[in-house]
Amino acid sequence: MLDTRELGRRPGSQREVSRTVPAPADLGIEVLRVPEGAPVELDLRIEAVMEGVLVTGEARVSLEGECVRCLEPIDDDVDVTFQELFLYDDQDLQGGDPEDDGVSMLEDDLLDLEPLLRDAVVLALPFQPLCEDDCPGLCTECGALLKDDPDHTHDAVIDPRWAGLTVLQHDEE
Repeated sequence: MLDTRELGRRPGSQREVSRTVPAPADLGIEVLRVPEGAPVELDLRIEAVMEGVLVTGEARVSLEGECVRCLEPIDDDVDVTFQELFLYDDQDLQGGDPEDDGVSMLEDDLLDLEPLLRDAVVLALPFQPLCEDDCPGLCTECGALLKDDPDHTHDAVIDPRWAGLTVLQHDEE
């Protein structure tokens, strides 16, 4: 929660805020996430406008997870930018619940950045995180890490319907 009372509802007044806050739980996707409680560095500009408070910011978070091809651990940092207008809670919205309209509201001149941060971070994450752009992954036959052994091969698999013919080949040798 961030207090906006200093702005005094005077359009044009603004302030800049830099904070480090702990990361909320479940920030990320299944294979790549921000560890709960990890530091999130926020640089924000909070500006009063006629309808509410405009928040523009940047967040830097540390990620951990695993490569979807080889399952090796991934440690990375990501910078995300975001901007959102938080309406004053005494605004008269035409017809309905602000949450249904996707409108962010101030609550007693306090704004909750967690949903905004969560949306920005999750949308910035790769859908299929890789340890390297050209990660070869694991061998489909035995599960060997192909990055460590690029010449890894297996004998050609013989179709069981033709397996009887291999006996003839061995007899000729």
